[in-house]
Amino acid sequence: MRTDLFDFELPDERIALRPAEPRDAARLLVVDAARGPALADRAVRDLPELLQPGDALVLNDTRVIPAALDGVRVRAGVTSHVSFNLLRRVDGCRWRALARPAKRLQVGDRVRFGAETDTACLMSALEATVSEKLDAGEVELMFDLAGPDLDFAIQGVGTMPLPPYIAGRRAPDAADRASYQTIYAKRDGAVAAPTAGLHFTPELFAALDARGISRHHVTLHVGAGTFLPVKADDTRDHKMHSEYGEVPAATAEALNAVRARGGRIVAAGTTSLRILESAARADGTVEAFAGDTDIFITPGYRFRAVDILLTNFHLPRSTLFMLVSAFAGLETMRQAYAHAIGAGYRFYSYGDASLLFRAAPDGSSQHDPSPHDPSTHDPSTLGPA
Repeated sequence: MRTDLFDFELPDERIALRPAEPRDAARLLVVDAARGPALADRAVRDLPELLQPGDALVLNDTRVIPAALDGVRVRAGVTSHVSFNLLRRVDGCRWRALARPAKRLQVGDRVRFGAETDTACLMSALEATVSEKLDAGEVELMFDLAGPDLDFAIQGVGTMPLPPYIAGRRAPDAADRASYQTIYAKRDGAVAAPTAGLHFTPELFAALDARGISRHHVTLHVGAGTFLPVKADDTRDHKMHSEYGEVPAATAEALNAVRARGGRIVAAGTTSLRILESAARADGTVEAFAGDTDIFITPGYRFRAVDILLTNFHLPRSTLFMLVSAFAGLETMRQAYAHAIGAGYRFYSYGDASLLFRAAPDGSSQHDPSPHDPSTHDPSTLGPA
């Protein structure tokens, strides 16, 4: 498909620079393609009443590391400042990283991060060697530390890797250490947050529990490629970045049992959806999975595992806007985004959310709500978020 079909204009003032407080106070646009689409303005805290008892919520438990590092290149006694964003771990001591400006680096250069004193501890100093130069500004860094010691040092010298549409307008600060992390983050490895998960609070989880909605965890270590627009003119010419993910056997078994009982699988975020679809058979059965996935979902894709998607509002011409267009229909999402822009929704990582019901292959919705589900009501009666 032509990538310009996924383009739209977004005013700068719609880009959120800080999250809503509390997290579940963010607005929620409910999108159901079966009714034209029906667009209902709600709030994230309304999620329990928009789902049904017996549904299963799937959450990505990856944990964002402070992957933005400022360094000083040292070569023959001459120093130069270079910034890095860690992209992907290669092994215990090596990371792929995006360097800015990469032209200042050569293989063999030494780079210092943090304090530059002889008495600096692991929390305030770290050194690496440029072991390889790659394409598009990427390099491979071989750190002097490895394993848990390296992880500990990165925690000390790094800052949270805010996406460029935020970092270009303000510097990361101490508040981002908590704000740019889900409350259930467990497994270190992401260099970008699974942002739909940022909306959850203990109170919202308690309400979901009371509603009879089960919670299950998968892992997808989100890479920086999630921020990149598609530069190719045709989606067939775009090379998708790969990310490491896991679906535990216990999660797969639980989700298959939910589906067998007539419950629906609700993915919290496109990362949860991508790893579930990577682990799903053609018949919709979810299998245990551990490995890399570069699944690229565009209109025409037949979804196997996920019935409902909670997701933020995405960049124009991005793989994520293509994914939601495949899930709910391109024209439906065009209308939904036009409504969101006009109604003042906040976009991107710290922005508001949408709840999408999957369109059937014929373009209709597969949403089959109960008579008491508030999302079946006329959107005009639902009130503002």
